[in-house]
Amino acid sequence: MSRRTGRTAQPLDDVSKAIIEQLQQDGRRSYAAIGKVVGLSEAAVRQRVQRLIESGVMQVVAVTDPLELGFARQAMVGIRVTGPLEPVADRLAELDEVDYVVVTAGSYDLLVEVVCESDEHLLELISGRIRAIEGVQATETFMYLSLRKQTYSWGVR
Repeated sequence: MSRRTGRTAQPLDDVSKAIIEQLQQDGRRSYAAIGKVVGLSEAAVRQRVQRLIESGVMQVVAVTDPLELGFARQAMVGIRVTGPLEPVADRLAELDEVDYVVVTAGSYDLLVEVVCESDEHLLELISGRIRAIEGVQATETFMYLSLRKQTYSWGVR
């Protein structure tokens, strides 16, 4: 999910938080079932969910396993940048293989997660496209060997 800058985060009420928690447990849960738990009608839950999606607070997606879909290689790429970070981050975000871009503090200016079909695909992506972006000074690739945990259910505050 992209983060929009320049907007003020609106505090969520307890009902919206409860709806989010229900969908984090099961993204396919019906609005009627959620309504029973949170004390709203099916139509009211539908409206709330739509507002949460439109405001960028959440999105409802199918999470897949890249290995099961034919993508043999996942990696995190640490990138050092010269000059402004934002234009480089925006160019990286445009690449189809990139599913995560974050501006960081520390050894790397940016961290980028990529999903590729093969080692050759990963090499072409890094050498041919990522390093060709103006401002990219250096990259370091961390290839994933085993995924031990990935969660999207951290709850709401």
